[in-house]
Amino acid sequence: MTQLPPLNGLRAFDAAGRHLNFRSAADELGVTQGAVAQQVRQLEAHLGLPLFERMSKGLAFTVAGRSYHGRIATIFEELRAATATLRPKPERVLVSVTPTFAAKWLIPNLSEFSAAHPQIDLQILATEKVSSFHGDGIDVAIRQGQPPFGASLDVVRLFQQEIIAVAAPSLIAKHDLPLALETLSRLPKLHDAHDLWPAYLKKLNIEDRGGYGLRLNQTALTMDAALSGQGVALVSKFLAQRDIAANHLVQVIPDTLTGNQHFYMLTLRSNKRSATAQAVVEWFTAKAETT
Repeated sequence: MTQLPPLNGLRAFDAAGRHLNFRSAADELGVTQGAVAQQVRQLEAHLGLPLFERMSKGLAFTVAGRSYHGRIATIFEELRAATATLRPKPERVLVSVTPTFAAKWLIPNLSEFSAAHPQIDLQILATEKVSSFHGDGIDVAIRQGQPPFGASLDVVRLFQQEIIAVAAPSLIAKHDLPLALETLSRLPKLHDAHDLWPAYLKKLNIEDRGGYGLRLNQTALTMDAALSGQGVALVSKFLAQRDIAANHLVQVIPDTLTGNQHFYMLTLRSNKRSATAQAVVEWFTAKAETT
């Protein structure tokens, strides 16, 4: 049986052939440029013919080298593919959430999830549309609304809709906290699709004297507008906690408004749920309890 060429030489030749440069090949392989050049020379000595022409600005294939590299590159790719089939693939869980929940709560907490469950490939579908567990392949959904959601679903309330008024410190820098109701009345208001300002102002028994304000279709956008000092926003308390803790937002008055559009986690019945999806469910539940 013909002796096989040295593996290190083949790896060096493969990398050098893709870059046509010993230095770039060395960077890829994590070795010195001299080591790559030596390994290629040893391979050429083993084969008894040159594979590269050494140029002042790099390398050029010889006729034999070009042909040999094409076959070696294919063999290495087949080796990578064969090895990949032996490695366990991350277990995938698709979670459907609203864009606001994704941007203001889930994404800031994702690093904690990844650290706790590195084996789970958590995929996020951020959409306002109602997703289908069967049609869209959804494993877990987080939605704001009211039960009932369906007899085939398990439902867990994660967060109560407790509404607070928040603003950037720069907007209220000239005023003491909590704001006087007259001051709040005259500040610009930021409105989202939930349109909660009329109910909130009615509870406070004041009128809105802040003009038309800015109207946006998502709570995440009103929060971003509030962060930039454009007005006062009404948001669910848990969504604003991180920005309040960082002093990017402040709660301008202590009064809250409790709505009936709470945040729920929806999954198919337990006997239809995978162990991986169950781990995601348990993480959401535990995280919500500590938020």
